[in-house]
Formats: sequence, structure tokens, C-alpha cells
Amino acid sequence: MSPRAPLRNKMNTFNALGLSEPLIRGVLEAGYTTPSPIQAAAIPPALAGRDLTGVAQTGTGKTAAFVLPMLDRLLPIPPARGKGWRPVRALVVAPTRELALQVDESVRTYGRFTGLRSAAVYGGVSPHTQLRHFRRGVDIVIATPGRLLDHLSQGAVDLSKVEVLVLDEADRMFDMGFIHDVRRIVAATPARRQTLLYSATMPPAIHALAASIQREPELVEVGERRNPASTVTQRVYRVAQDQKVDLLLHVLRREPVENVLVFSRTKHRADRLARRLEQSGFASAAIHSNRSQNQRQRALAAFKDGDVRVLVATDIAARGIDVYGISHVINFDTPNQAEDYIHRIGRTGRAEAKGEALTFVAGDEEGYLRDIERHTGLRFERAGYPGFTPAPAVQGAGSAPRPAEAPRPRYGGRRYGRR
Repeated sequence: MSPRAPLRNKMNTFNALGLSEPLIRGVLEAGYTTPSPIQAAAIPPALAGRDLTGVAQTGTGKTAAFVLPMLDRLLPIPPARGKGWRPVRALVVAPTRELALQVDESVRTYGRFTGLRSAAVYGGVSPHTQLRHFRRGVDIVIATPGRLLDHLSQGAVDLSKVEVLVLDEADRMFDMGFIHDVRRIVAATPARRQTLLYSATMPPAIHALAASIQREPELVEVGERRNPASTVTQRVYRVAQDQKVDLLLHVLRREPVENVLVFSRTKHRADRLARRLEQSGFASAAIHSNRSQNQRQRALAAFKDGDVRVLVATDIAARGIDVYGISHVINFDTPNQAEDYIHRIGRTGRAEAKGEALTFVAGDEEGYLRDIERHTGLRFERAGYPGFTPAPAVQGAGSAPRPAEAPRPRYGGRRYGRR
């Protein structure tokens, strides 16, 4: 959705999509007036009760495209049975805890005037709070596969009354090895239900999954499956592996950066990069699967608030990061999967905003870049970053001093972890 976009004509507004009045109020209260293309295309058939397969890149507004019709389906709320208890009537399955929290936040934002209850269910935290939600009764569960299966195996949650099932980022769940878990979860829901499946790409395995769990789904496709958002400017820079840290510091001093998301292939490198950036004056944090859920949420909150300006992440941990205003995505390590490249750079250029994506390519990563080019149909110019002079190799990786003319970074605010 475009925040605070001007009203154009009636057919371009949320009022024309057929949503219930409480949801229109929630959308307007959040500051939105005009649906994005995926929302305008997907909400009407979903409201009609159709199964739907949505193919859209990150940052196109697909979360609201399924959250709004899902909430509408659950209205009005039927009378409670015994002390306010309610059955689970909608289930959203997401690949990561960050994405589950993002979807839950959207449910609460758009559904603030509905009275519907939701709960985010994921691993890495104590299950007791989640169990209390189940005992009290919730209308909507947003869950990662592993923790949801744990609750199912213990009989803590009943999915037999689910009316709407949503699989979000199905391609990522396949990449992460969750496809069999997803099938077990689907089997625990009623055969007669509405199923909405969203994915940025549609590999054969996802086609097969959709065919096995949906009934005559409507396909809604926005943009090209293999290409990033047109608002993202993509640049590739050749650099020796042991000069990447120096190049990163050079870029951060030279580019008009706001919030920067840096991708590392490994957890240990993400930690080292965050420490080096902090030492160089850039308020930074790392987010990866070795961090506790509390640490990850604190880092993400600090990034959203502007206390941290550079967030270093691995692919799995970054899934579900939904922060508007990310000016740059920097691939410190060239992704070894073309789909990961699409997902990474889709974190900038969201909601029609402009964004920059920079990829550092060492000699041993050239093959990965060629795979990305074949996948996207793009051809990247290989060049050095303007004005960057590599330090002598004898100084070691990342040990080069700042160029004399480089200004100190002027990032204000408190640093993450020092509040």
C-alpha cells in the first residue's frame, strides 16, 4: 500500500474492494488510502471465497493482500462458548519468527476495530505464553512450522475449525526444508477451507504443493517472477575477498545512506562485521539464528527506530524484516542462490520508494553472479567502486586505515546495546 497516497477515483480506493467497515477504518487509521496492485487484484477474489495463489515480490504489499480478506471472512465474530473461549478459525504459516511477528502486527493494525484475537507462535521462546493464548481462545494463529507442530503433537491447539489457511512465502519454506511439515499442518485442517498461498517464485515443488491443497485457485501475479522491483537500482563491484570490509566502510562513508541492510553468508562473519562497523563509528547490530529471540527483536526494533543504522544479517534471519525506508541493501557476500538475491534486494525499494542494491563480488563468487544474471535476465557491469583504492594486501583483511579525506560518519542517536 502507498502510505497517505492521494485519493484518485473510487475504483482505486479500499472502499471499492468490498471490505467490511471496521477494516476500512483500520486501513485508514494506519494511513493508507490506495491499494497496491497485488492488493487490488487479490482482495476481491479472496473476499469471494476463492482459493488463491499470489505471486509477488517482497515489498509489494502482499501481507495486507491476504490479511484483509482473512479478517473480513471471520466477521462477524460468533458468540463465545464458555468464558470467552474461541476456536482457531484462521491459520497463517510463515517460514520465520520475524515474518510471523510481522504478519501478527499487520493483523492487529488492520483488525484493531474488529475485536478479533490473534497470537504469534514460534520457537526460541517459552511456549507457556502461547499455551495461555490457546486456552483463552484465539481467532487467528500465525505460526512457524516447527513450533506449531510441537503444539499439535501435544494436543495444545485444535485446527479442526480453521476456515482460512494462508501459506506465506511458500518458496522460502521449501528452501528451508519445511515442505513436509507444512503438509502435516495442512492435513490437520478441514478439507473444506479457503487456502491462500503466496510466494515470490513458483518452482515446480510449489506448483505441486498448490495443486494438492487448493481447489481451482485463482492465480494473481504482479510483476515478473524473476526480476526485482523496478525501483531498485542494482550495482555490482569487483573486490578481493580480503578487501571487502574496507570497501564496505568506504561505501558507507560515500553513499547517501539512511538505513542499511548488509547481508553476510555466515553467522560468524555477521558478528565480526557488526563489531568492526561499531569500532569504525557506525551504530550497528547483527541478526542471525544464533541470537536469542529477545536479542533479534531488540536489534530489529533498534533498526526500525533509527538507533541502529546498519543491520548485518544472514538470509534466514532477514526473512520477514519489513522496514520501510531502507535506502541500501549491500550484499557483502554474493548470494549463492539466485532466489536469495531477489529476496535480499527486495528489502529496499519497497512501496514504490527508490532503493539501492550493491553486490560485492570476489573472484571465487563470479559463478554465483552468472547464475543471478541467468535467473533475472540481467547483465551486470563489473567494475571497481569509484574512488576506492585497495589497501596493500600485507595489511590483512579489513585492516586498512580510513582514507585521509574520508569524513567521520554523522550517524546520530543512541547505539544499540548502550541504552
